[in-house]
Amino acid sequence: MTILLQMKDIHKTYPNGTVANRGVNLDVNEGEIHALVGENGAGKSTLMKILFGLEAPSNGEIIYKGKPISFKGPRDAISQGLGMVHQHFMLAPSLTVSENIVLGDEPRKGLLNMFRDRSKELEEITSLIKRFNLKVDPENVVDHISVGQKQRVEILKVLYRGAKLIILDEPTAVLTPQETDELFDSLKSLVKQGYTIIFITHKLREVMEISDRITVLKAGQTIQTLTTKDTNEEEISRLMVGRDVLFRVEKEEKKPLNTVLQLKDVTVTDEKGFKVLNEVSFQIREGEIFGIAGVEGNGQRELVEVITGLCEATSGQILYVNEDILGKSIGEIRNLKIGHIPEDRQSTGACLTSSIYENLIMDVYHNREFRSGPFLNRKKLRKFSEELMKKYDVRAESVDTLAGSLSGGNLQKVVIAREISKNPKLLIASQPTRGVDIGAIEFIHKEIVKKRDENTAVLLISAELSEIMSLSDRIGVLYEGELVAVLENTDELTEQEIGYYMLGIKKDKKGAAM
Repeated sequence: MTILLQMKDIHKTYPNGTVANRGVNLDVNEGEIHALVGENGAGKSTLMKILFGLEAPSNGEIIYKGKPISFKGPRDAISQGLGMVHQHFMLAPSLTVSENIVLGDEPRKGLLNMFRDRSKELEEITSLIKRFNLKVDPENVVDHISVGQKQRVEILKVLYRGAKLIILDEPTAVLTPQETDELFDSLKSLVKQGYTIIFITHKLREVMEISDRITVLKAGQTIQTLTTKDTNEEEISRLMVGRDVLFRVEKEEKKPLNTVLQLKDVTVTDEKGFKVLNEVSFQIREGEIFGIAGVEGNGQRELVEVITGLCEATSGQILYVNEDILGKSIGEIRNLKIGHIPEDRQSTGACLTSSIYENLIMDVYHNREFRSGPFLNRKKLRKFSEELMKKYDVRAESVDTLAGSLSGGNLQKVVIAREISKNPKLLIASQPTRGVDIGAIEFIHKEIVKKRDENTAVLLISAELSEIMSLSDRIGVLYEGELVAVLENTDELTEQEIGYYMLGIKKDKKGAAM
């Protein structure tokens, strides 16, 4: 095959001395789907930012279509036929699909092209949608379309600007299994039409399904490039992490005990009067993981916030060990042996301007064991935080390192260490492995199951359906603020079945309060 792109001996060192790339080499063939995998901090994102003109390399050479290139910014990359779809959608929710696609590059007409040509815009976008079979209504407002459709809009944006090489960063992070299948069909169709795709993901099963070749990065270096049909998930994970990774969570059979948390007809209304949670009822018992599945934005965040005191309920009851905790302050709830791993580790999970040490002790420094009379026993507190840092493999120079300087995966470990070390009676884990590599995912999963086996009640919220199915004993599905099903996680239950509930195609509220 013809080599379309070569990145040779790419180095990137930031002014603060951080080395992101240490001589990376990447060859991408024309008309292939090339997966780029590696642990957090392996250098994947930096490499793609360099390719797309968002970063300048410290050293190295990029050859595209047989010629050396050097992009001063994304506009240069776009002009040469490169497009990048970022993990977090960059869409204007109040604009229509077609308006988002052409934004900044609208068809013009009239004297000196003073006026926007809306009829031509609609004609071009409709033709583009048909050509690539990326089904979405061009006149729909983006705020009103599904997550899967938003993903298609992002791809249409880069296609509209003439991209022939498309970089996709974690494109399935928030998609249902059905939406993922549709996306993969679209990507395969693009490749058949001569397009080339670089696919960044943590999901090795998807790598095996969609890619032609795989390049593994570790510690800023290229480890190996593999032909997908000649490898397997185990070999890839070994190259990424440096050891065998257990993909299936080992979990012993356990009979749940007493009810720890019970929600009764909990309703939450937003500032516009819309019910973001509508009469949600369920219970979680000791020694049980209750997973919440659903496309993001269907009430998961509000569910966690109303339990932890971050927002108020319009009606209903939340009973924690038979005590109604609605109306209690955040501090009162945190003192009730409730652990909370929030979905956003940066804004609500940690204080980025404080050290690892300060983040780890914030819930325990007032405990009697860490005091000497009226004073803090700093020696004990420091030992406590150092032991947690070692146990949870937080990779930093010392506990005095600022939390804000840590990688996403290491910051997540700090949050998880703090919350699990409280020995909570109820653990709320919201997106516990988001943006975390497979080695860390394995460790986090084991810790969550360990708490369950110690009779902690666990509420697990995750956009990763495979994670929900791997860890949960029972699964509830949220759709438009309603708990539309509560399912026993048996061997017969499939991702496709849960996907139908997530999309609102099926509803079965029977047993939801059990």
